Amino acid sequence: MLESKAGFQALFEYATVGILVVGHEGQIELANPYIEKLFGYTNAELVRQPVEILIPETHRKKHAHYREAYVRKPKVRPMGEGLNLLGRRKDGSEFPVEISLGHYQLDQEQLAVAFITDITERKRHRDELEAKVKERTLELTQSLEREKELNEMKSRFVSIASHEFRTPLSTIMTSISLIGAYNKDGQEDKRKKHIDRISSAVNNLTNILNDYLSLDKLGQGKVEIIKESFDLHRFAAEIVEELHGLLKQGQHIVLLHQGDKVVFQDKKILKNLFLNLLSNAIKYSGEEQEILLSIEVSNPSVIIQVKDHGIGIPEEEQKNLFAKFFRAKNASNIQGTGLGLYIVSKYVELLDGVIGFSSIPGQGTTFTVEFPHSSAL
Repeated sequence: MLESKAGFQALFEYATVGILVVGHEGQIELANPYIEKLFGYTNAELVRQPVEILIPETHRKKHAHYREAYVRKPKVRPMGEGLNLLGRRKDGSEFPVEISLGHYQLDQEQLAVAFITDITERKRHRDELEAKVKERTLELTQSLEREKELNEMKSRFVSIASHEFRTPLSTIMTSISLIGAYNKDGQEDKRKKHIDRISSAVNNLTNILNDYLSLDKLGQGKVEIIKESFDLHRFAAEIVEELHGLLKQGQHIVLLHQGDKVVFQDKKILKNLFLNLLSNAIKYSGEEQEILLSIEVSNPSVIIQVKDHGIGIPEEEQKNLFAKFFRAKNASNIQGTGLGLYIVSKYVELLDGVIGFSSIPGQGTTFTVEFPHSSAL
C-alpha cells in the first residue's frame, strides 16, 4: 500500500523528479536516484554536502541567504516563480530547473524537501515559441509600417499629381492646339517649339511615374542586382546623348573619363543614377551653364561626380537632402517629386557604395558616388 513505508520508499526511488531532503544547516540528508541522474553525482558524493554544491557558484551566496530565511519561516511553495533558476552538474555544466519546496519535522529537526525538475526541453520549446512570436510580431509590425507607408505614398501621390501633372498636361493640350494652327510653310520653327514642349512635358510625367515605381520596388526589396561587363565610358556617353533634349538653351554636359573603361556592374542601376543626377543638374542650373560628369575607374573603386553651377542647396536644409519627399525651399517652383535623391541613395546602397555632396547656395552642387570596382570572374 502507498501508505506503507515501502510505498513511500518506492515513490522516492522511482520518482521522475529529483527529490532532496535538506537539513536545517543546509546539508543534504537524502537524495533520490533521479537527483544522481540530473546532476551526475553519486549518492555518496552528495550526502552531508551543502546543498549549494548543486547551484552555480555565482548564486551560492545568495542562495544560502534564501535558504536560511526559509528555515526560519518554512512553508510549502514553488520556488523562483518568474526567475530563471539554474542547477549545476558535477562536470560544471548548468541547466534550467524548476523547484518546489516543502518541509517537515523529524526527531525535532526541521527538514526541507526540494522537488527538482529539469526544464531544458520546456525552456527550449518556450524560447522557440517566443522567437516565433517575436518574428511574427516583427512581420506584422513591418506589414503595418508598409501599409502606413503605402497610404502616405498614395496621399503624397494625389497631392503631387494634382500639382505636378496639371502643368505638363496643360502644356501638352495647349501645344497640341497651337500646332494645329501652325500648318503653313515657314512655320516649322513654331511647330518644333511646341513639339519640344510636349516632349518635355511627357518626360516630366514619365519621371514622376518612374520615381514612384522605383520607390515601390525598393520598399518591397524587389530590386535584383544583375551584373555584367560593359564599357562605362561609352555607356555614360549614350546617357548624355539621351538627355540632350532636356538641356536648356546654351547648357552642355562635359564628360571626362579616367582609368579603365570596362566595369562589371548592374547597368540598370547605374543608368538610374546617371539619369537622376544629371537631370537634376540640368533642372537646377540656368541657361548657358556647363555640367560636368567625371568618371574615374581604378583599383579598388569607381568614382562618379556630377557637378553643376546651379541654385545650390540651402545649408540648413542639406541634412534632409536624401530624405523621402524632401524639396528644398529654393526648389519649390521647380517640378519634382522629392524622391529622386532618396532613390539614388538606396541604389547606391545596393551597390555597396556611398554617396556624398558639397553645395554652396547660388554657386552649385557636386554629387560624388563611389562603389567597388570588380571584374567578372
